Amino acid sequence: MMTSIRNIYCVGRNFGLHAAELGNDIPDKPMIFLKPTHSIVPMNGGPIALPTDRGEVHFETELVIRIAADYRPGITVDELVDAFALGIDFTLRDVQSELKKKGHPWTAAKGFLNSAPITEFRAFPGFEQVKQTEFTLLKNGDEAQRGNLNDMIFNLQVIVDFIARHFGLGQGDIIYTGTPAGVAAVSDGDRLELLWGNETWGACTVRLENA
Repeated sequence: MMTSIRNIYCVGRNFGLHAAELGNDIPDKPMIFLKPTHSIVPMNGGPIALPTDRGEVHFETELVIRIAADYRPGITVDELVDAFALGIDFTLRDVQSELKKKGHPWTAAKGFLNSAPITEFRAFPGFEQVKQTEFTLLKNGDEAQRGNLNDMIFNLQVIVDFIARHFGLGQGDIIYTGTPAGVAAVSDGDRLELLWGNETWGACTVRLENA
């Protein structure tokens, strides 16, 4: 799964309540950033090492889509996407705050090792179908985040069209499509589980370590 991934696109501030909880304006067009492929790590139940010496590490739960064909104008998201997964966009929040103040890129806050845990991919049933199911993050057994694609500011079709037009989009690319409200810091030993509906798709235990 990991070797087939080309580009990792991520959509920032794609849920209004999440933008509000961080005091950010709601964007008028998709806000896109990237993570390096080295940030990907399978969410297969084991520990995931995260830095402990760069301030708070926040979880951001997201639906992830996989691109199965090279983009062409007019192609629909249902034709373009063959699989989807759930993932976490781990963020060094204190680092990000400083970068934002200076107007610097977010890579240091978003692109560190293991910052993009992801479950196994499942067959994509179509955009209308995935809107019928909510995704959830449990932290130590308690619900921390719940999301539904109906609450997105920019839907999947808008996202793929925008990315393709501005950056290019092709087979093997994946897109983290944005996080709902409820992001918060993790602590060493936290158990995180990602659910699609009532089904657990992936889990990990946080291990905070010095680089």
